[in-house]
Amino acid sequence: MTFFEGIYTPLVAPFRDDFTLNQEAMENAVNMLIRAGVHGLIVAGTTGEYYAMTKKERVYVMGLAKEMIAGRVPMVIGTGAMRTEDSIEYATQAKSHGADAILVATPPYAYPTGREIALHALAIDRAANLPVMLYNYPGRMSVNMDEETLDRLGRSPNFCAIKESSGDPNRLHMLARDYPHIALSCGMDDQALEFFAWGARSWVCAGSNFAPEAHIALYEACVLKGDFTTGRAIMSAMLPLMRVLEQGGKFVQCIKYGLTLRGIDAGPPRKPLQPLNKDEKRELAQVIATMNATISKITGTLIPKGDET
Repeated sequence: MTFFEGIYTPLVAPFRDDFTLNQEAMENAVNMLIRAGVHGLIVAGTTGEYYAMTKKERVYVMGLAKEMIAGRVPMVIGTGAMRTEDSIEYATQAKSHGADAILVATPPYAYPTGREIALHALAIDRAANLPVMLYNYPGRMSVNMDEETLDRLGRSPNFCAIKESSGDPNRLHMLARDYPHIALSCGMDDQALEFFAWGARSWVCAGSNFAPEAHIALYEACVLKGDFTTGRAIMSAMLPLMRVLEQGGKFVQCIKYGLTLRGIDAGPPRKPLQPLNKDEKRELAQVIATMNATISKITGTLIPKGDET
């Protein structure tokens, strides 16, 4: 099984109106994404609202995801937590639930140094001994996984990929040039074209929850075919969606409503987040429809509009 190549979808956690997990919607989402051709699924990522779940819930979702995915694509499980001890527990639980790999992020709020981030990640690695995708997201965590972090993590071959979400082109260049043994994964959606040009072969993209065909089309054009002319056309069609997703701080809400438009009710986000209002829903629906129509013309492939259950 090849890890960290292709489109990896950080799966949403569908909730009912009372904020309990909607297992039927979750299973429908998993099946739709696998049928659409995504290459892997990430459980308990930011888009999966892991931060709003209890420890018991997170472990329960791991087991559900394992049953639903059933080995059809790789399953990556997030270990994000404020305390190293908790991340270690999530990593060991991920291994016991059959995860193919784990996602390791910087602990939030503590503002650790590069050395401290490395020690945190190495402790998780020792406990799980699974392939690791690092997750660098200073916009949420306040610090970067710097060169000291990456150098120290070279002690273990398990650190084999990094989801780079800093948005800093200089870090993209640094990672591609100085750390070729760590596979680049795009974690900043509006820079996907640049990541692919610099050798990234995977994209962890929340929007693929509801638009897997569009994201796969860009990956196939750039990575599999090396056709950046078509890639630029597809990327141009996707940029309005990316602007809507990022504006107003309602990223998770947009992803969940996008999946609902697909015919799978992802429900509301957990508090403190609030659902989109009517105007926001209307704008998102229009942008998605325009994007799908444009990409269908570029690729010659009809993109389904809904009822994916």
